[in-house]
Amino acid sequence: MSDNNAYTDELSKFARLAERWWDPEGEMRPLHDINPLRLDFVDTRESLQGARVLDVGCGAGLLSEAMAAAGAEVTGIDLAEDLIAAGRAHAAETGVAVDYECVSTRDYANDHAGEFDIVTCMEMLEHVPEPQVIVDDCARLLRPGGAAFFSTINRSPKAWLLAIAGAEYVLGLLPQGTHDYAKLIRPSELAAWARASRLDVREITGMHYNPFLHTARLTARPDVNYFVYARKP
Repeated sequence: MSDNNAYTDELSKFARLAERWWDPEGEMRPLHDINPLRLDFVDTRESLQGARVLDVGCGAGLLSEAMAAAGAEVTGIDLAEDLIAAGRAHAAETGVAVDYECVSTRDYANDHAGEFDIVTCMEMLEHVPEPQVIVDDCARLLRPGGAAFFSTINRSPKAWLLAIAGAEYVLGLLPQGTHDYAKLIRPSELAAWARASRLDVREITGMHYNPFLHTARLTARPDVNYFVYARKP
């Protein structure tokens, strides 16, 4: 663990995928498959057009670029320098305007509190030592009336079976060791952290990913992957 609320092995693990992050047929294909649903989940609840958006734990920018293309002014932050470099390179190739910065949420929140209409933090909380601190930083970064969107994986037997044993070891959809069951987060825990950070939890919705059809859809039950939508009063 570093002072930036990150495990160095987690940063290294994802940094090694930087060059292949944007390959829709590579190891990150599940992220490519679910990205349209992530984008739609945000945009149908809080319009991205003209919004100032921060993408926390942006990786190499799959969601960041998609939100920018939808009309948002997007900043993406991540602690993996190789991923930030890959995001900048891809944005330069595509001509999509995203401001990428390699910085911790705590440092960024200290300098930019209350500046954003929307903060997204997708598939990131289960990879840090203190996810509740990230949630609090996201809340601080929002302007009054702004919205936060989180997605992560439930700590449940079904999630272990599908998201870890199935996805990583049986089907090989993700590199083995991508997820640690002990670090997964129950919806009740994430909702409690959001409320402790003075966010009003509006919605908790499940996501079902079909690895054979490469499609994703919303579901009523958040028993594996799920989204949380919250607003700052």
